[in-house]
Amino acid sequence: MSEDELKTEAAEAPETPVEEPAADPLGALLGELEEAKQQILYAQAEIQNVRRRAEKEVQDAHAYAATKFARDVLSVADNLGRALDAIPAAMRDDEAGKGLVTGLEATQRELASVLDRNGITKIEAMGQPLDPNRHQAMMEMPNADAEPGTIVMEMQSGYMIKDRLLRPALVGVAKKPD
Repeated sequence: MSEDELKTEAAEAPETPVEEPAADPLGALLGELEEAKQQILYAQAEIQNVRRRAEKEVQDAHAYAATKFARDVLSVADNLGRALDAIPAAMRDDEAGKGLVTGLEATQRELASVLDRNGITKIEAMGQPLDPNRHQAMMEMPNADAEPGTIVMEMQSGYMIKDRLLRPALVGVAKKPD
């Protein structure tokens, strides 16, 4: 055969790729398998975290769903308390007003019971040290009998709903006299 014939034959022959022997096909597959296992573990962990977050959000939604409503009801409780405080002693003793006073007091007790059943509790303020997480200082009052920073006056009651602040107590705080 001549050189030209060899070139023609080589050109017409189908090219077959030259296969280089794989370094370690089993090792490569095992590596891919291990990587897939890790990805599955990460995905499962992420799903579990999402599930926990969702469960917590649902629990919080149930526990604190009434927050806005409770804030609105607190103003009713405040006004009812003010009304009872404004009733003069003479009217409390008078037979004509006694029924009204008794009814208002029963309403106040029932409202306090409803708040308590729903996890809404009153914050104790009088005589306590000022806690900015639960109390809002409205003024300082000179007072020789109390430690500075102690609450000596409560202008408006504060409330908690479960473990969260619903409304801070508005208070007056003792300071050293001049």
